[in-house]
Amino acid sequence: MKAVGYKTPLPIAEADSLLDIELAIPTVEGHDLLVEVKAVSVNPVDVKIRARTKPEGSEYKVLGWDAAGIVKAAGVECTLFKPGDEVYYAGSVARPGTNAEFHLVDERIVGKKPGGLSFAHAAALPLTTLTGWELLFDRLSVPESTPDAGNLLIIGGAGGVGSILIQLARKLTGLTIIATASRPETQKWCLDLGAHHVIDHAKPMGEQMKSLGIPQVELIASLNATDKHYPGVVELLAPEGKFGLIDDPETLDAKPLKRKAASLHWEFMFARSLFHTPTMPAQHQILNRVSELIDAGVIRSTFDHEIGSINAANLKKAHALIESGRAQGKVVLAGF
Repeated sequence: MKAVGYKTPLPIAEADSLLDIELAIPTVEGHDLLVEVKAVSVNPVDVKIRARTKPEGSEYKVLGWDAAGIVKAAGVECTLFKPGDEVYYAGSVARPGTNAEFHLVDERIVGKKPGGLSFAHAAALPLTTLTGWELLFDRLSVPESTPDAGNLLIIGGAGGVGSILIQLARKLTGLTIIATASRPETQKWCLDLGAHHVIDHAKPMGEQMKSLGIPQVELIASLNATDKHYPGVVELLAPEGKFGLIDDPETLDAKPLKRKAASLHWEFMFARSLFHTPTMPAQHQILNRVSELIDAGVIRSTFDHEIGSINAANLKKAHALIESGRAQGKVVLAGF
């Protein structure tokens, strides 16, 4: 089968940073589905792993943790899906990725693809949707359908996670949502997705929040550049507030949060599949719930644009865009 992989971590501009390769089609067993991959999207995790992780031995490392496709075979322990089903999912960071014609994934972290979406638009969703949902409802413990639930500041609202988090918070909770974005087009993107207010994270956020009449917020979700924004987060977070993040700051001193009795929550959507936690099947349920919300017109795909077919050249373009920090929504590749 066709796939894209690498043997040595290299800058994306290098010729061998990603390569078109041929691999054997994997065999299903247990809870695994063999999925014929129709579309994938690219996330910051792809870029981080490619830049620093060397494959074991002489093997190629295949990246990719978002996919939409068709089930071709199911393991003997599978009960949720059968061959012919259209699915979408984010996979496991501990297994080979989705940048391949066929891919193995545990059915307990797979959802039914939204019927009204193309494979490309569906592939934009899984990883960021799971991250946003778990951050909002599991880590920050926001209740659904509660009026006047307080304020949520989303730092990095126009990225993949921010684009779905804004929608989930606006449609399913009573939160007032303040998103950050630094360019006119990304500010408009956040407002179109449902943010009540947008401020510029490239400028001091405290003064902008005061001008909105919201000097402190109960909930803050930091989705990128937490190192840079952390002093402002501590200032803006209300006493007994909750601070959640998803990125990887080199250092994070939690002591400044003590004075406010504030709590710190780190979201990593791969934790459930990495450790096979008892709550692992919740990701199947989340993806199915979001599929229903999309088909009902409550929320929409965060698809921004499609680069082309799934090959090394196009994946290099996608990685370069993610590395630039100027991506809006999700970039997708479809077909081999």
